[in-house]
Amino acid sequence: MRQSEHEPRDIIIYIDRYDPEREESRCWRQQYTLHVEPGTTVLDGLHALKEMQDSTLCYRFSCRMAVCGSCGMLINGRPALACNTQILEVTKRVLTVAPMPNFDVVRDLVPDLRGFFERHRSVQPHLQRQDEPELENPTGEFFQSPEQLLNYLQFSYCIRCALCVSACPTVSTDDKYIGPMALSQAHRYNADSRDAGFHDRKEAVAGRGGVFSCHYAGECSNVCPKGVDPARAIQLLKRELVFDYLRLRRHREPSAVLEPPEDVERRPEIPEPPPHTVTTNE
Repeated sequence: MRQSEHEPRDIIIYIDRYDPEREESRCWRQQYTLHVEPGTTVLDGLHALKEMQDSTLCYRFSCRMAVCGSCGMLINGRPALACNTQILEVTKRVLTVAPMPNFDVVRDLVPDLRGFFERHRSVQPHLQRQDEPELENPTGEFFQSPEQLLNYLQFSYCIRCALCVSACPTVSTDDKYIGPMALSQAHRYNADSRDAGFHDRKEAVAGRGGVFSCHYAGECSNVCPKGVDPARAIQLLKRELVFDYLRLRRHREPSAVLEPPEDVERRPEIPEPPPHTVTTNE
């Protein structure tokens, strides 16, 4: 009788291991067998293996709901989040799990992300303005229309999971390339109507290893779990830099501060937060 795709089954799992303190070969592939139920994610499977079969297995995770971006790894040859990937949706018999490519490995499935975040910081991923007193002691909020919000909203969904960098062929061949995450976030702030940091970021994104090193393979967008589309952001950033070079880029003043109304009594009341869904017994 043919087994249904949604029935529980035993899955063979191969995990690429790495231990820098191991006396023999530091890299090896280890085989496990795990009974998998429908709905079991790769992260669930790793938890089961660590609890029941091999307590030395190392991996990184946090939120378990595709928000924090901690559990990125190579699953059946494709960069993905372990918490957001169900085992029976990617395989019926054999699952391979490895650390993300394009990164050094700390141990087993844990990548070294220090350089990743250093490159992110190099593009100054924060609002920049000239009115520093307002930033230090705000008197209101920076005005932004819904239409202006849409200019960068898609690119603000990035969770820094590094899957785009892991999938990027340019990163694998050019160690100077900043990478799709950092470049897409540079565009996210350049496109923000409240920001005035375009020229401060230009040196990082237009120089060696910057946006023009991108070959537009598009793999960064294919693996993004949040639909950020870094490839699109990079192309838009290229356009802005070319317009700036040709002096065709429109000069834009950052949006002004929207002062609070003078009549405090007319302000809408801030509603109380709903009660906690989980309470603790004192």
